[in-house]
Amino acid sequence: MAALTEIRWHGRGGQGAKTAALLLADVAFNTGKHVQGFPEYGPERMGAPITAYDRISDTEIRVHSNIYEPDYVAVVDDTLLHSVDVTKGLKSTGAILINTEKKREEILPLLGGYQGAVYMLNAHDVCMKTMGKYFPNTPMLAAMVKISGVMDTEVFLKEMEESLAHKFAKKPEVLAGNMAALKLALTEVE
Repeated sequence: MAALTEIRWHGRGGQGAKTAALLLADVAFNTGKHVQGFPEYGPERMGAPITAYDRISDTEIRVHSNIYEPDYVAVVDDTLLHSVDVTKGLKSTGAILINTEKKREEILPLLGGYQGAVYMLNAHDVCMKTMGKYFPNTPMLAAMVKISGVMDTEVFLKEMEESLAHKFAKKPEVLAGNMAALKLALTEVE
């Protein structure tokens, strides 16, 4: 991992992009990293475009602003590719992760000529196989950890299991589906 890794999340209100960013910061913090995880607020409403951010570092983070030149970008809803410049400022040495059911040749023309790595995950398929409901942030979170290398995937899974067990203490049946989604996403991202 680089000294400082910056990740920008694009999603729609209600899809969990903000939650994914905050969960990533939480589990990275639990492994001893210095972190920032925060949303960019505007007139949020269900379905409106939202942005969230993560900074993860082995050393103290001294910058406190939005992320304008991210190393990685996660797009939780591929319809945003038509209305939001998701590759703006994205480093060509980084990568973009897109949740989509479409083929690569349909997605690439929507990326404004971005020359870096492009990863795709069908989070809908992963969710339906593992949870029976569509919560795209869970598989997208795992896929981002894998492609960014911000932490070892086994450590990530252990920390996520502890975090989700605490979060869903009153709904333990939710834990197994979420863990299965995380694990499947690690193998399904392409």
